[in-house]
Amino acid sequence: MGLHDKTVVITGAARGIGRACAVRAAEEGADVVLMDIAVDVPEIPYALGSADQLEQTAHLCRKNGAAVLVTTADVRSRSAVTSAVTAAVDRFGRIDALINNAGVGAPSGKAAHDVTEDEWQVMLDVNLSGPWHLITAVAPVMVAQRSGSIVNVASTAGLVGYRHFAGYVASKHGLVGLTKAAALDYAPLNIRVNALCPGPVRDDPAVDGQMTAVVADALGISYEEQEAVYLESVATSSLVDPADVAGAAMWLAGDDSLKVTGTVVPVDAGFSAR
Repeated sequence: MGLHDKTVVITGAARGIGRACAVRAAEEGADVVLMDIAVDVPEIPYALGSADQLEQTAHLCRKNGAAVLVTTADVRSRSAVTSAVTAAVDRFGRIDALINNAGVGAPSGKAAHDVTEDEWQVMLDVNLSGPWHLITAVAPVMVAQRSGSIVNVASTAGLVGYRHFAGYVASKHGLVGLTKAAALDYAPLNIRVNALCPGPVRDDPAVDGQMTAVVADALGISYEEQEAVYLESVATSSLVDPADVAGAAMWLAGDDSLKVTGTVVPVDAGFSAR
């Protein structure tokens, strides 16, 4: 029960790593605020997490004894995020940890000069401005408490380049930079900011994961072909599970990592060691 009596906000909570983090937080004794847009976005060429999936995450958390607040918000909108965070504070009185997980992997699959203005912008708006919006809303709460932990879910694309994913790579490198700068801003106030860099993560049906499928589709290959590419790139004999990322996120969110800030933690089966 490493997060007992803490309140944790998780964005992109409808499925995938977000759901894995939410359920793990509930298992560890936290109350959770589950945030997701829960509708599709025209500029993004695949189905996003749905309201039904978000409710399934809430159901799983409640089964583990957590009090749950479900909020729908588009992280691209600072006002929507602020309203959701206000509702969270009204419900629970405090925010102890933020898992900045919401992100998109496409539109991608083309050389940098073929990326349109709209494609570039939606990637930065969701993957970089979105986490910043959450920080701007949550940080004042944590400043008043003089405590808190912010975990930004970046990617190995925040550490290295990937061919035909310029927008994604740029947004995740930016998120790593935001993490380091914010860590210095808030360290004197006992607020920690760290980044996780997952990858390659398998699509676990238990959490309705689909990011490997999204990457495969962007590159015009099958899921099996993309999974084979992933397996060749890692040092271990298996891919990362969403639960592996959730475990690392909970460590950074909790008190066992009180002296850890401004760090970038790969959860990548040894991918970045090569």
